[in-house]
Amino acid sequence: MPRPVLVVHGGAGTIPEERQAAAIEGCRRAARAGWAVLAAGGSALDAVEAAVRVLEDDPTFNAGRGSVMTRAGTVEMDALIMDGATLRAGAVAAVRRVRNPITLARAVMERTPHVLLVGAGAEALAELLGLPMADEAELVAPRDRERWEALQRNGPPDLREILSHALAEPMDTVGAVAMDAAGHGAAAVSTGGISNQWPGRVGDSALIGCGAYADDRVGAVVATGWGETLMRVVISKTACDFMALGLTAQAAVEAAIRLLEERVQGRGGLIGVDRMGRIGIAHNTPHMAWAWTNGEDEAAGIRG
Repeated sequence: MPRPVLVVHGGAGTIPEERQAAAIEGCRRAARAGWAVLAAGGSALDAVEAAVRVLEDDPTFNAGRGSVMTRAGTVEMDALIMDGATLRAGAVAAVRRVRNPITLARAVMERTPHVLLVGAGAEALAELLGLPMADEAELVAPRDRERWEALQRNGPPDLREILSHALAEPMDTVGAVAMDAAGHGAAAVSTGGISNQWPGRVGDSALIGCGAYADDRVGAVVATGWGETLMRVVISKTACDFMALGLTAQAAVEAAIRLLEERVQGRGGLIGVDRMGRIGIAHNTPHMAWAWTNGEDEAAGIRG
């Protein structure tokens, strides 16, 4: 049986030098939190949720407490979690007051007959289950509030400018993949969206096969980057399909990133683990924050 392993990422894009150390350390903390679950005999599903919760609670990253604001000045977060043993999944989109969207996504999977809930309906479920809530003001990264306020003074940008602004920043997700002692895999992803996105926009993170995919027969993958292009190549499922053809996790995520660039001129990054417990990290953006551990060895960095 392969050794348990966990990989996390903190987003791909351009990470300013002054934020790189915090991004690396945040990913390292998240990986260690997920590993603590695996080391105690916990499941891959428990481990990826624990890791992503740490990232959501860290305002360094664009998820949870580090989310960005829409064109209307609101916060709209997405998340997805998937169990490779059963192919069960849960997701939420455009939620505004939930402290840890990844935990709500898991509740959708385990406490309802549904896969994806959005907006007010998802928030109502969080309140019904007593999940921690927060004011939107608590969830906005201070750096994004300052940028949003400056845009209002100067007039909001043309929608076509939003992408160019987004490509110059760390991209819109955090995530984790893991394999546990039983050989089961899982994937989890959470995002605070793209700064100044149109209200109601949903990216890849809430969509199975796009933001994440997990299947014990092949492995687990999580994506980050320009969501509209990631969706068009169903990138996480595509990387898993490459593993099914016999590619290692590293070769599979590299092949999927090449396809993303060749077919739709997309930008992003992937982390993955295959059924043999081998990990993969790839991106075609200037930076991607990541960390991994198997309990004996660990590493963290900004470049893949």
